[in-house]
Amino acid sequence: MPTVRREGPVRVRYTYRLRVSSAARGALLAEWGRCRWVWNECVAKSRQAHAHNRRHPGAGLTCGPAGLDKMLTEARAAMAWLREGASVPQQQTIRDFAKARSKALKDIERRLPVRRRAGMPRAKRKRESAPTLNYTVRGFRLREGRLHLAGGIVLAVVWSRELPSAPSSVRVYRDSIGHWYASFVVAAERRPLPGTGAVLGVDWGVREIATTTSDTHDLPHPRHGDSAARGLARYQRMMARRRPAKGQAASQGYRWARTQAAKAHKRIARRRQDTARKWAKRVVRDHDAIAVENFRPGFLAGTTMARKAADAAIGATKAALIEMGRKHGRDVRLVHPAHTTTDCASCGARTKHALPLSKRIYTCTACGTVSPRDKNSARVMLVRAGLVPAGADGARPRGAPLPEAA
Repeated sequence: MPTVRREGPVRVRYTYRLRVSSAARGALLAEWGRCRWVWNECVAKSRQAHAHNRRHPGAGLTCGPAGLDKMLTEARAAMAWLREGASVPQQQTIRDFAKARSKALKDIERRLPVRRRAGMPRAKRKRESAPTLNYTVRGFRLREGRLHLAGGIVLAVVWSRELPSAPSSVRVYRDSIGHWYASFVVAAERRPLPGTGAVLGVDWGVREIATTTSDTHDLPHPRHGDSAARGLARYQRMMARRRPAKGQAASQGYRWARTQAAKAHKRIARRRQDTARKWAKRVVRDHDAIAVENFRPGFLAGTTMARKAADAAIGATKAALIEMGRKHGRDVRLVHPAHTTTDCASCGARTKHALPLSKRIYTCTACGTVSPRDKNSARVMLVRAGLVPAGADGARPRGAPLPEAA
C-alpha cells in the first residue's frame, strides 16, 4: 500500500513576490536569453543524436549531461556574449533539460498512452516561453533582505513569511501576468498535530470534488471557472478580433486583452488553490489516517466531462491533501482506484457489470447493502488501505460493521 508518510525534515518550496527594477528586469531577460539559447542547443543536439541513431542502428550516440556540459564549455569559450552571463543558470538549464528528456524516455519505455506521456523537450521561442532561471546555492546570496544573484543582479523580495532554514536553491521566474517570483527550496521540520483517533476515506468525483466517509468533510464543486467565464470570454473575444497575422507583431490592444485574460485565469487558479488548501487543512487536522483514491484525472480530458473536471481541479486538490498530510505527519495512504465503484464496502462482493454514471445508488446483490455510490467508494478506500478490520483478501468480513463517520 503506497504511503506518503516519512520521517525527518521535508524539502518544500517557499515562494515570494519580487520587486524588480527596470535595470534588474533587463539583466534577468538578458540572462534568460542566454539560458534559452543553451536550452535550444540541447534540443538540437538531442534531435541530431536521435536522427543519427535512426540512420545508423547500433551506433548508440547519446546526448547526456556530460556531453552537453562539454558543449556549453566550448560555447562559452567561443562566444563572448555567452560568457557575459553567469555559468550557474546555464548549467542548471542543462540539468532541467536532462530531467525532462529522461522523463519522456521513461514514459516511452513504459509504453504509456500518448495523452499521459511527457513529450520530448521542445525549443523555446522568444515570445512564447516565460523566463525562468534556476540557481544553486553557489549562484545566489541573501543579504539584508535582498536576493543577490550571480552576475550582479539584485532583487527586492517581499518577505510575506520567514524562511524556516537556509535555502539550497532558488528559481526566479515570471508568470503570465508579468509578475516576478522567487521560489526557494528549503528543509522544513514537520509540525505534528494532536492525535484524534479518527480515519477518513476520500473518493474523487466531478459532481462533488471529494466525497468522504464523513458528511462534514465532503467538498462540493465550487464552480470557480463558471463564475468567471463571462468576463474571461469577453477578453478572449477581444483577442480573437485583434489576433495578428502570422509573422506580424501583436498590437497594443491584443497584448492588453491577453494580459486581462491571463489575470482572469490567475484569479481562478488562486481560488481553486485556496479552496483546496483550506479543505486539506481541515481534513488533516481532524483525522490521523486518510485513505485517498490514487485518481489520475488526465483521462477525463477526452470525455464530455472535460470542462467540469478541469474546473474541479481534482489533481491540485489531491496534491494539496498529500502535501498537507506530509507537513503535519499524518498517515496518508494512496489506494488504487480499480473497481472501487463496483466493490461493496460491507461484504467485499463485486458487481458483475459496470455501473453507469447515472446510477448514483449502490445496491449490493450479495448482502443487500444500499448506500450512495460515492459514499460506498469512500468506505472501500478505508477497507483497501487497511484502516478497518478486513479479511485475508483485503475485503471486510461479511457482517462486519461499516466505519463510523469521523
